[in-house]
Amino acid sequence: MKWELGKIWIKELQFGPDSKLDKDGTVTLDKAALIEKLMEDRRIAAVGLEIAKPGERTRIIPVKDVIEPRVKVKGEGGGFPGVTHKIAKAGSGRTHALSGMAVVTIGDIVGIQEGIIDMWGEGARYTPFSRTLNLVVDIKPVQGLTPHEHEEVVRLAGLKASAWVGALAKDCEPDELEVFEWGSIAECVRKYPELPKVVYIEMLISQGLLHDTYVYGIDAKQMLPTLFHPNEILDGAVVSGNCVAACDKITTYQHLNNSVIRELYNKHGKELNFLGVILTPELVTLEGKIRSANHAVNLALLIGAEGAIVTEEGYGNTDTDLLMICRKLEEQGIKAVLITDECAGRDGSSQPLADTTPEAKAVVSTGNVSHLISLEPADRVLGNDKAIANLSGGYDESLLADGTIRCELNAIIGSTSEIGYFNVTTKLY
Repeated sequence: MKWELGKIWIKELQFGPDSKLDKDGTVTLDKAALIEKLMEDRRIAAVGLEIAKPGERTRIIPVKDVIEPRVKVKGEGGGFPGVTHKIAKAGSGRTHALSGMAVVTIGDIVGIQEGIIDMWGEGARYTPFSRTLNLVVDIKPVQGLTPHEHEEVVRLAGLKASAWVGALAKDCEPDELEVFEWGSIAECVRKYPELPKVVYIEMLISQGLLHDTYVYGIDAKQMLPTLFHPNEILDGAVVSGNCVAACDKITTYQHLNNSVIRELYNKHGKELNFLGVILTPELVTLEGKIRSANHAVNLALLIGAEGAIVTEEGYGNTDTDLLMICRKLEEQGIKAVLITDECAGRDGSSQPLADTTPEAKAVVSTGNVSHLISLEPADRVLGNDKAIANLSGGYDESLLADGTIRCELNAIIGSTSEIGYFNVTTKLY
């Protein structure tokens, strides 16, 4: 299957009377038209739109999701199939992306685990979204919705906004064209018989209680581990819908740009033979964990994997899933490499994971979620900085009188990404 990603590099973002994408990389948005589009959902009482640019002393809080604007220009599907668009197989044809831009959704907090994006200073060092031109979409739902309905409204609005903005790139000539072509497993084995066969097992938050991820519109906790073509994930098959700790929440933007899949593609046919992606849910019952781990490992065996990269989303309860999959892979002779962050206390000396197994010999750490940082006062706050008291990593005294915020990395969106989508790790000396 062949899929092309055409990147249009966005250099400026502004509001104006007409929505357009200029050849110089400037996006102009008709604010009233986009608000009218989002207000078609009668569950929305009000919509606010703002722009946040790198280097500005702007704080965005509480962040729910981040999405890259895209549009399908050739082939089947489009948008987020099964969610914002009719169901179709993703991963073929051509998609255009507004690279360097993001849609960021904010709104009244429902859970306790949303996050912060600082566009400048110390906080900017820890989030990849301090480097994007951000359209901040502030959604106020109508009164009387259940928590799940509230979250659905806000997240759908962000996905719809990204599709609306992405449509501006439909007829543009991309600045860069990436080609992702990967055939059947049988073809890969025949073509590269001497290379180690590696599968990627991606764990998805699916614990209920607003800890949800959607695959082609299906709540992931309703699925067994399933083998996917890597192009499907990069082309919008997976959508974030969760309120887990911001540091390792895999936003929709990160699913679309999954760095593990991209790196496996880069090494495919050179250092390894990439066999595809197994998506597996993270469940809360012991029975569910055993079932998912068994089935994920069985799939790896069936396709002939000799090695597996396993990534986690979240920490604590999900550490058990991660280590269980690792142990079962190693018992079957499949070498496992784990990518996870650590919850090791503010001094870094506590047990980093909630579970352990001697088979976990190769573990990549993406940082300590408990690391304490100080964020200087912002000139502009989009959202409500008082929400820090209810964010994972924040507390009642986090917001000081002068606007300074003291919190853990827990509260920073993408700071310890467990798919390696940024720059924080832990080293031993």
